[in-house]
Amino acid sequence: MNKYLPNIRPDSMERITTSELAKKFINEQISLIKEQVQDKKVLLALSGGVDSSVVAALLIKAIGKQLVCVHVNHGLMRKGESEEVIEVFRNKLDANLIYVDATDRFLDLLKGVSEPETKRKIIGGEFIKVFDEESRKLSGISFLAQGTIYPDIIESDGVKAHHNVGGLPKDMQFELVEPVRLLYKDEVRVIGKELGLPSSMVNRQPFPGPGLGVRCLGEITKDRLAVLRESDAILRDEFDKANLTSKIWQFFTVVPNFRATGVKDGKRVYDWPVIIRAVNTVDAMHCTVPEIDWNVLKKVTDRILNEVPTVCRVLYDLSPKPSATIEWE
Repeated sequence: MNKYLPNIRPDSMERITTSELAKKFINEQISLIKEQVQDKKVLLALSGGVDSSVVAALLIKAIGKQLVCVHVNHGLMRKGESEEVIEVFRNKLDANLIYVDATDRFLDLLKGVSEPETKRKIIGGEFIKVFDEESRKLSGISFLAQGTIYPDIIESDGVKAHHNVGGLPKDMQFELVEPVRLLYKDEVRVIGKELGLPSSMVNRQPFPGPGLGVRCLGEITKDRLAVLRESDAILRDEFDKANLTSKIWQFFTVVPNFRATGVKDGKRVYDWPVIIRAVNTVDAMHCTVPEIDWNVLKKVTDRILNEVPTVCRVLYDLSPKPSATIEWE
């Protein structure tokens, strides 16, 4: 293992909790990145999540336009996420960013597919293909940057599968650049803040690789995706206003693949229910459901019912893990 890819976090490594320590880490990594990359180009799959965003910002600071970021919008992102990636990295940081809107491509492949694992494989497999296609259009790429963090090394024996695009094609032989490899998630957030990334990106909640695909239950359809995206945005907005964002580990909405009877404007309707899921956990192996103030839940419910068409019910999932899982699929 070379000096750029240490295997074990040194016992003596100080926890990065302050701006001063973050600056020290950033300066050290900039020197190491420049030494490793020199005048060559680096490729990064920029999802917009915390890890890849911090790595992108760090590499931009170190090597500027030598970094090529590829953001693939598979149509299963949360509201405003792809737009924020473009605004932050292309417009504000002047990144060399390639944006690929593959929404129709993914949704066409997912038509008629309802089995959760099959959906995951289609989404993951197609992402590899899109990323592969885009990377082959580029020349002079010698390195692949990844948002690997220390828990990934512990949990997956040194390979972060979803940052490695599910496993790159075997003929793609890139040397890895992993500048936050020895950090925990909370330390990565401190680095991101010091690099000037917006809090909405630095404090972004965990998001599954298949995105909204595992929260749009059963077959993924455009109408339910729209409901899911809007209801999730309302939930995040109201939890933000209630100062709950930093107090709840993860929260989101789910839209099942069945309708329910409701009443709107004095007429019976047959519309979608929306399920609110919120959990607290330390290790993601067990989770508890927080008691949310009734007024907050009522506000969320009122807004979803009034602002999101074709929704007639809002429910709150009270199930801990076990016996439930955090995600529904």
